[in-house]
Amino acid sequence: GHIRERYFLQQLAKTDLAQLKLDQIQARHIARLRDHRLAKNKPDTVLRELTIINHLFNICIKDWSYPISNPVKQIYKPKSSCSRKRRLTSLEYNYLVNNNAMNPKLKAIIELAIETGMRRGEILKIEQHHVRDRTLIIPLTKNGVSREIPLTKKASHLLNDNILPFSMTPNALRLAWSRLKKKGDIKDLHFHDLRHEAISRFFEKGLGIPEVALIS
Repeated sequence: GHIRERYFLQQLAKTDLAQLKLDQIQARHIARLRDHRLAKNKPDTVLRELTIINHLFNICIKDWSYPISNPVKQIYKPKSSCSRKRRLTSLEYNYLVNNNAMNPKLKAIIELAIETGMRRGEILKIEQHHVRDRTLIIPLTKNGVSREIPLTKKASHLLNDNILPFSMTPNALRLAWSRLKKKGDIKDLHFHDLRHEAISRFFEKGLGIPEVALIS
């Protein structure tokens, strides 16, 4: 989110491109940056970075009336990989939730992800004072803003029955998640897919787009 964008801008400021004035930057400069980034990053990552630069030029042109052109619009963009639409099977859900008795904290985190659609980092940062009756306050989201989401009864019980914040680092959670999948012979399932599973279930329960957008 905003942290990754800030990091990219800091790295961009160290490049030769950043030494040029805006009216000197041409499509070939952006294309060279694109190719350099593609050598080390996935196409979707480079697309997001180009979007940041594109927005920078749009602000200068539209809001600040700079007499320049937008070189990002003049280059070929990397093709985005297809978005993931991975859903849990009933067997996978039963294994991850019902048979995951080895690591109670991991089980609670997985269940909470499916109940709320929260991201891994957001779950690990939940503190007790963020829980207010049947509502959870997320003070800092991926987009750098706060979010307030309603809690199901199950989500409320999960938060009340565990010591917050969860005493797991992001790396410990990643390793535990990998071990659990390997033990259950679960293929091609990312932790972030639980968010897609949760959002899909919200729609299946009859929630509308505005309601799901508010939660997710």
